[in-house]
Amino acid sequence: MSKAEKTKAFIIEKAAYTFNKKGYAGTSLNDLMEVTGLTKGALYGHFANKEAIAIEAYLYNVKELEKKLSNDISKHVLAKDKLLAFIDFYRFNWKTIFEWGGCPMLNAAIEADDNLPFLKKYIATSIKIWVKIIVRVIDSGKETNAFKSTINTQDYAYTIATLVEGGIMMAKINNNKDLLVLALDRAVKIIEEEMVP
Repeated sequence: MSKAEKTKAFIIEKAAYTFNKKGYAGTSLNDLMEVTGLTKGALYGHFANKEAIAIEAYLYNVKELEKKLSNDISKHVLAKDKLLAFIDFYRFNWKTIFEWGGCPMLNAAIEADDNLPFLKKYIATSIKIWVKIIVRVIDSGKETNAFKSTINTQDYAYTIATLVEGGIMMAKINNNKDLLVLALDRAVKIIEEEMVP
């Protein structure tokens, strides 16, 4: 990478944590200058404006989450184990996720719905990609008879995703990880009782 590319990657990495922790609207240009140690001119030498930094930071956060999730899922062979690994990722990494400020998709979605329309399309795309990970696992399980062939893959994928995201939100708002565990346990029960033949 060139020096300019390295600097841009550095800005994105530092901004990603700050945006996720403080919010997109709540993060000021001064915050970005402070965490990067760069001037306004240096930041805007690499990005057109704060929105451009926010988009790249969001995409960075989601890509990091996707890499970690995919890594955990890929350790398993059987579809059911892969799906349980998806859920267990949040069960065993909740503390790190909370320290990071929460799920980047959830955080950005809540803000973007009313205040940050420029982020909406990126969030919608990343949620679809995230759900596709679950869809692929369920479909592979249907092909090997690990899951019932009659189940609606999309419905179950979105249900599991909703339980995970809802659990994160409730646990974070109430500072009570047990609310996340409750949602994750419900997702496991759905897999065991409704999806497995």
